[in-house]
Amino acid sequence: MKQVLAERDENWKKLQQYVLDEREAFDLRGPGRVPIWGERREYTWYIRDGFFVRSPLKVNGVEIGDGERRTFEANYLKRQQEREKRRARATAGQAPAATNDVALTNDGVVITLDDDRRAQSDAVNVDGLLKQTRQPQFISSAYFLRFKFEEGKYALVGRETIDGREVLRIEYYPAKLFGGTDRRRNKEGTSDRDRAYDAAFMRMMNKVALVTLWVEPKAHQIVKYTFDNVGFDFLPAQWFVHVDDFRATMTMGQPFPDVWLPRDLEMTIGATLAIGPLDMRYTLEYRDYRRPDVTTTIKIR
Repeated sequence: MKQVLAERDENWKKLQQYVLDEREAFDLRGPGRVPIWGERREYTWYIRDGFFVRSPLKVNGVEIGDGERRTFEANYLKRQQEREKRRARATAGQAPAATNDVALTNDGVVITLDDDRRAQSDAVNVDGLLKQTRQPQFISSAYFLRFKFEEGKYALVGRETIDGREVLRIEYYPAKLFGGTDRRRNKEGTSDRDRAYDAAFMRMMNKVALVTLWVEPKAHQIVKYTFDNVGFDFLPAQWFVHVDDFRATMTMGQPFPDVWLPRDLEMTIGATLAIGPLDMRYTLEYRDYRRPDVTTTIKIR
């Protein structure tokens, strides 16, 4: 498992070397699986001014206009720059990251980054381009399951086959997956009763949590992993809403030889209200991984 986790962390580092396309979907169904609401969005990621930028392409099959796309990109970039500035101010002795339009490649070549550049080349190391130290959103989303494993809390269940590969199925029973207290209570005057409630709530969350991993043993590679909460009877307000099931699944792919990166992420929630059962499904698909291109496109209008 130490080798498996080391390989997982190496994949996380590799993920920062690529840009990609993303498909996002959300579905809400009511009693009888009747559709209530749904949405489909498509994005592409590229590097602008040294930051990963999420650029919208389509919403529910309708292409985004050039003006709306540029506005979205500018607002997204501004938020990332502000976050980076706040992070720099919070880090003693570090100056805020620069946010101009010039970047320096590993070869010492100065290039200009414009709005129309997209990622297509495999020739450049992205570390020479990126100024942001905060991981981009697609990394945060993809690796929400990147938690620490506690030794002695997992067991080999058996062997299975996924995508033609023989894998080992391992179940992990965490005791410290959930921890901490409510931020609003981390103030002076917090009562012992509140702290005891928080601690008991976290213990119950850990007690009903189960993580399942499918590992390719030769490469020590996690091919798939699933997070389940197997029971929520301890949650408050059961008379109003009962959470029946929660599951989050990450499936890995191999877009390049010996390079494993996230392919699909799926979260499902089942709940019961007075009107009947509700099912929510959220998915992210990551496609067309590629290295950033540093060439400049010049358009004459």
